[in-house]
Amino acid sequence: MSQILTFLGKGGTGRSTLAVAAARAAAQQGRRVLLVGHQPGSGLEMLLGGIPLSGEPVTIAANLSVVQLRTTQLLEQHWTAAKELEAQYVRTPFFREIYGQELGVLPGMDQALALEALRRYDASGQYDCILYDGPGDLTTLRAFGIPEVASWYWRRASKAFLGSDLAKTLRPFVEPLLRSVSTVEFSSLEDLSNRLGGMTNIFEEGRQAIADPRRVLAHLVTTPDPMAVQTARYLWGSAQMVGLTVGGLWVMPLVPGEVSAADFSPLPVRILPRRQGSDWSALEEAVGGIFAVPQVPPPVAIDEGARTVKLFIPGFSKAQIELSQSGPELTITAGDQRRNLFLPPSLAGRQVTGAKFQEPFLVITFG
Repeated sequence: MSQILTFLGKGGTGRSTLAVAAARAAAQQGRRVLLVGHQPGSGLEMLLGGIPLSGEPVTIAANLSVVQLRTTQLLEQHWTAAKELEAQYVRTPFFREIYGQELGVLPGMDQALALEALRRYDASGQYDCILYDGPGDLTTLRAFGIPEVASWYWRRASKAFLGSDLAKTLRPFVEPLLRSVSTVEFSSLEDLSNRLGGMTNIFEEGRQAIADPRRVLAHLVTTPDPMAVQTARYLWGSAQMVGLTVGGLWVMPLVPGEVSAADFSPLPVRILPRRQGSDWSALEEAVGGIFAVPQVPPPVAIDEGARTVKLFIPGFSKAQIELSQSGPELTITAGDQRRNLFLPPSLAGRQVTGAKFQEPFLVITFG
């Protein structure tokens, strides 16, 4: 298993510079490193001294490989895999005349395909650490939130459909039709849903990995510019809403000014030196400890004995937070992020009796 690092912050704050410095430092320590670029343009290539990058990992130094994700290439690869699965499970494939080279990129595909690429590189066992240099904004967080959100949609939508009058009406026609075109043996629609449970297993494995800072960890990057600082605070809180732990704040002194450590407590705040031309040594030394598991509150802490759920939501005010309950699930909205929490059995049948927000914690009590 690899440890995956990603970097959050406003554009132009030095996220890519920090990613390269951390990758170089880790490789020099003997760790097998993959630096994954996923931003438009050739900025990463320039930081690496003009080395041309491609959609496949390229070794540029001892223990250090780099890949530039290209969504069209990833889409072609996954379409080929999808057609192979179709040929395996469907008696008469109907996508055979559609080719990956024809497919355009729809909104949201970039994030989903990037997350799957990270999962694949992690599963390969070839790397000790993977550094993801992506957009670094809410789109990155939405990508890391896919396992939890997709699992919720799958669970709720399949349950709602199978229990609906529409499913009961269509069942006598749909089940024989599916049996006629599928090579998968199943007794009912419910059985078919269970046989497709491998998808939910992948979602759950992804959710658990993202919730474990030993596996996936984010770092904030900012300059003293007030807008950059505010963006970093917003992304800090938004990261908690997808279950992603933030390990620290790194300040690039690109503009005059200071960043108040109190605004990011209890995160460690580190000031980075400027890079001098092609000399990375000072930055490489400064990023020591970037892979360490931080001593910070977890995004969610459930105390079944005390009947409480405690959420760590920095960067938001009380007015920006909403809470609702539906059966065994809690829905928390903070800013433009929403999270559904599936409660443990001891709390699933209880109603919320209180919710208190004392920045940066939301404590929910059950009767």
